[in-house]
Amino acid sequence: MNIHVTEMTETPSRAELETALARLKAWMETASPEEISALDPAVTRLAAPAYPVFERRYPADFTVDAAYKDGLPDLQNGPSSLIKGANRQIQHVGISNFRLPIRYHTRDNGDLTLETSVTGTVSLEADKKGINMSRIMRSFYTHAEKTFSFEVIEAALEDYKSDLESFDARIQMRLSFPAKVASLRSGLSGYQYYDIALELVERGGLRQKLVHLDYVYSSTCPCSLELSEHARATRNQLATPHSQRSVARISVELAEGQPCLWFEDLIEMARDAVPTETQVMVKREDEQAFAELNAANPIFVEDAARLFAERLHADPRVGDFRVAASHQESLHSHDAVSLLTEGETFAQASLDPHLFASLIHRG
Repeated sequence: MNIHVTEMTETPSRAELETALARLKAWMETASPEEISALDPAVTRLAAPAYPVFERRYPADFTVDAAYKDGLPDLQNGPSSLIKGANRQIQHVGISNFRLPIRYHTRDNGDLTLETSVTGTVSLEADKKGINMSRIMRSFYTHAEKTFSFEVIEAALEDYKSDLESFDARIQMRLSFPAKVASLRSGLSGYQYYDIALELVERGGLRQKLVHLDYVYSSTCPCSLELSEHARATRNQLATPHSQRSVARISVELAEGQPCLWFEDLIEMARDAVPTETQVMVKREDEQAFAELNAANPIFVEDAARLFAERLHADPRVGDFRVAASHQESLHSHDAVSLLTEGETFAQASLDPHLFASLIHRG
């Protein structure tokens, strides 16, 4: 069939245009998708519904009732048919680094309120689309006003694990713990800040309580010390051994049925093992004393790991443990590192690629 379109010689009226548009819309309601797709796209757009004019004023007086809330879409808790990618269990999913002030018991200074970064995760079964992550925060805030201990963390973990219907869960709390430390000889004192993390892990119905401490110390190279003394003795040549700021990340599992292992206790265990902790307040007599202390305790990175391990192993409050040490060399352009683990908790075949790079003192 041939259709001849008469060339328009005059502008149609508004009424004629509205009539034509109404006929086009009526035709499109009964036309097949193939017929519609054959149209010029410009014609299709003419028949499309008008874009609504939305209200741009914020409705401050609008209130949400139960019926409205029940009607809100919740894609994350949708059916398994919405899952993207492999239909597999996820061991941990949640939120990281939400911060709030938390009150902690201490051994020496009563309760302290410290800014704390919290990571909370749960397991996600293969047939579940996702979790409502805000529930982790809400569960945690329920307990945030209490003075924190592992018992309180366990209650928070139990709440959000139950709320999210998960079988495994984890809470980690990171903080900077202040402790006043005396100088070596001058009688001054100042606050040393220690990076500490508390971790509660539940896997397969079993719970573990873990504490992590970053301990910063000076390490004098025994080899360099001997070579310096050789130069002095044989050639009357002044020489100094190389020393460097070093960091050990000490991670311990708390043994069941034992007394409390305070933050201060773990710090003192590290200091007993390697006494050359970096100093806070220093006068000339303290600087000289620190040089003497380093000369009395020269250590390779292997020595450091074993000294920390010896001290940890001697305390019945400590179960499995791990020591990761980094001596950030002043002689070399690279670091010297060591990793020592005791027990299955921290044993691993693969290393986090950034483990040793993260062993720095931020100051």
